[in-house]
Amino acid sequence: MNKLQIKHPLIVLAADHAGFKLKESVKTFLVAEGYNILDVGAHELVDGDDYPVYMTAGAMKVAEDLSGATRAIIFGGSGQGEAMVANRFPGVRAVVWYGGTEEIIELSRKHNNANVLSIGARFVDDKVACHVIELWLTTPFSGEPRHERRIAEIDNIE
Repeated sequence: MNKLQIKHPLIVLAADHAGFKLKESVKTFLVAEGYNILDVGAHELVDGDDYPVYMTAGAMKVAEDLSGATRAIIFGGSGQGEAMVANRFPGVRAVVWYGGTEEIIELSRKHNNANVLSIGARFVDDKVACHVIELWLTTPFSGEPRHERRIAEIDNIE
């Protein structure tokens, strides 16, 4: 695919102070690869800023897209709290990754149709993060009925 051609409708990026540097590196990579990016912050490094405001902005963009095309990549120290915030929004399925096997990334897409990837920036370097993100963005959902059924169950939890 031509690098100038947009590969995906929208990839939303969000980070707090702990994930800011990695977000900026990933943003440069994704733009160079032809992805359509929306950066919802932080837009500058502010030590001690609070991640919920940025994660809320990112998750809302995913939840608002009824077509299901929008995805988000969110960054924090561990990725854990960031995913907790994102998962509070209907239709958002955030998974955490902070290193380890690539199979986890693939299964998050194939089986769970994850639309938010939360990265623990304190545990992942730029090169590895970019590789894993590309894998996550290009791995399709399997569409198998058992997985569709389970996702529908998740999305209907009140």
